[in-house]
Amino acid sequence: MDGASLTLVSHPLCPYVQRAAIALSEKGIPFERRDVDLSARPAWFSAISPLGKVPLLLAAQADGTEAVLFESMAICEYIEETQGGSPLHPGDPLTRARHRGWIEFGSSILADLWGFETAKDAVAYETKRRTLIDKFARIEAELGAGPFFAGARFSLVDAVFAPIFRYFDVFDAIAPTSVLDGLPRTRAWRAELAMRPSVKGAVPESYPARLTAFLETHDAWLLKRAA
Repeated sequence: MDGASLTLVSHPLCPYVQRAAIALSEKGIPFERRDVDLSARPAWFSAISPLGKVPLLLAAQADGTEAVLFESMAICEYIEETQGGSPLHPGDPLTRARHRGWIEFGSSILADLWGFETAKDAVAYETKRRTLIDKFARIEAELGAGPFFAGARFSLVDAVFAPIFRYFDVFDAIAPTSVLDGLPRTRAWRAELAMRPSVKGAVPESYPARLTAFLETHDAWLLKRAA
């Protein structure tokens, strides 16, 4: 990035931050992380974040100015377009467009996960669980031999789905959700992504404890199932 010093403004639990962190790591780009408390947004953050969300990528320029990028996929696309290393997008325009579609599909799963993890009763929990099962069945039908979404090469689709699968590492340890049962290709993909150094390093070691605390704060039905 033309010698820019990079800071990823983040939150320890945010899956969208993880996308950007994974993309930066996959490209071998050094960067710093600066966590913010989204329940008490500091003034400096509100001033530079148009949507009041993370991630932000702050790029200190040689002339002393600082560029601010917001929205996770805008950040990931910028990283892909400006950096060398292994490509994270396919070269073929049609395939690249299809990857972008599956990235949006991943974002829709994240929206469903929010409802799933904050469900306060059995009916809401089961409704969201069925929605997730249906969506992962579509993923299963799309996957090939692996080990990644598009075969041998890690892509931005993988960067998007790795944080999704990480939720289930915590959820299933509390009370099995069975969301990925009967989906062998999806489960193999999940296992492969979990071993990836960029994926491991995208969250702090405290991630499972933080996510569990989040569930407690939201009186999650998942915790009541485990009781």
